[in-house]
Amino acid sequence: MDIILVLVLAYLIGSIPSGLWIGQIFYKTDIRKHGSGNLGATNTFRVLGKKAGIVVTLMDILKGTVATLLPTLAVFSNSAVHPLIAGVVAVFGHMFPIFAGFRGGKAVATSAGILLGYHWPIFILLVIAFLLCLKVYKMVSLASMFAAIVAFIYALVYAILQQEYLLLIIITILVVFIFYRHRSNISRIKNGTEPKVTWL
Repeated sequence: MDIILVLVLAYLIGSIPSGLWIGQIFYKTDIRKHGSGNLGATNTFRVLGKKAGIVVTLMDILKGTVATLLPTLAVFSNSAVHPLIAGVVAVFGHMFPIFAGFRGGKAVATSAGILLGYHWPIFILLVIAFLLCLKVYKMVSLASMFAAIVAFIYALVYAILQQEYLLLIIITILVVFIFYRHRSNISRIKNGTEPKVTWL
C-alpha cells in the first residue's frame, strides 16, 4: 500500500502545472493559448516575463526534488520505493499532468530536480552546462539537450567508477524523455528557426 501511495503522490506532485497556475492566478493568462502553447518554464518566460519564468522554473525543479525525497520520509520508510523511481514518476506527471488535460512540459526542470534531491553535485554541473550553452547559443532547447548529454556522460563515468548503475539507467530514461519532447525544437534548430532568448 505504501508503494502505491508514494507513486501516486509523486505523480500528483509532478502534475502540478506551475506555468498554468501562475499565469491564471497572477496574470489572468492561460499560457497554453500563447507562445508555443507549452506549460513549461521556457514558454512562461516568453509569455509572462522573467519574474514568472524564474518562479515556474524553481517550482518545476522542486517538484522533482520533493518527489525524489518522498521515499526517504519516515512515514514512507516501508515503501521500498527507490527515490529515483519516485522522481521519474514525477517527471511523467510533469509531462502528462492530470490537472492540465495531460498536456505538460518538456521534463527538463523536473528532471533536474530529481538530481538535486538525489545527487546534488551533478545538479550544479548541469546548471553550469545549461547556462554556458544558453549564453553562447541563446536557445533554451539546445541548452537543455546539451545539459542532458552532460548528465548522461557524468552518469556513465560515475557508474563505471562507483558501480552506480541505477543512476545511469534513470538518467538515460530522462535523456530519452527530454530529446523526445524536444522533437519539434530539433527540427527548428536544423532549419535555423528556433527562437532565441533576449534576456541573457
